[in-house]
Amino acid sequence: MGRWTCRRYDTPVQDQPRSLHEDYLRALLFGLQDGIVSTTGVVVGISTGVSDKAIIILAALVAVSVEASSMAAGQYTSEKAVHQMDRTGRHTDSLLLGSLIMFLAYLAGGSFSIVPTVLIDQPLARLVAVASSFVGLFAIGYLKGVLVEGKPLRSAIELFVIGGLATALGLVVGRVLKV
Repeated sequence: MGRWTCRRYDTPVQDQPRSLHEDYLRALLFGLQDGIVSTTGVVVGISTGVSDKAIIILAALVAVSVEASSMAAGQYTSEKAVHQMDRTGRHTDSLLLGSLIMFLAYLAGGSFSIVPTVLIDQPLARLVAVASSFVGLFAIGYLKGVLVEGKPLRSAIELFVIGGLATALGLVVGRVLKV
């Protein structure tokens, strides 16, 4: 079995027997990363400022569903614009499939912090949500490094740091605006 790689526009598809379309990979990685980071920021920020578990879960579920829908819509409209500008016919991806990948990836990413929040009481749930999210970011970064035949460990650390900074911002805002 061959290795999965990312399909590139400069190489004919028939020369890439086991390829993943670049646009789908982008939607998958962007959805997962943003779902993890944004939802963890909401969960950590809200749970730092409010102790009611029901409010934390409600805020997280509202945020992840609205944001996943918004990201899917943004994926569709931005990719459609790219398709409309493309006079070469290089963009052959399905707009609907790309949007669906974005939507599902965002929901999956959000689950890294929502599941611990549902299953565990605060403040332990907040710590498990952050740890789970960091592990998820690291794993997704590593996977990206493997798929694009780059440096998987460097990619994993990069995504971990970027996501960690965004999560820290949610914690700071939650502490500052505590109600």
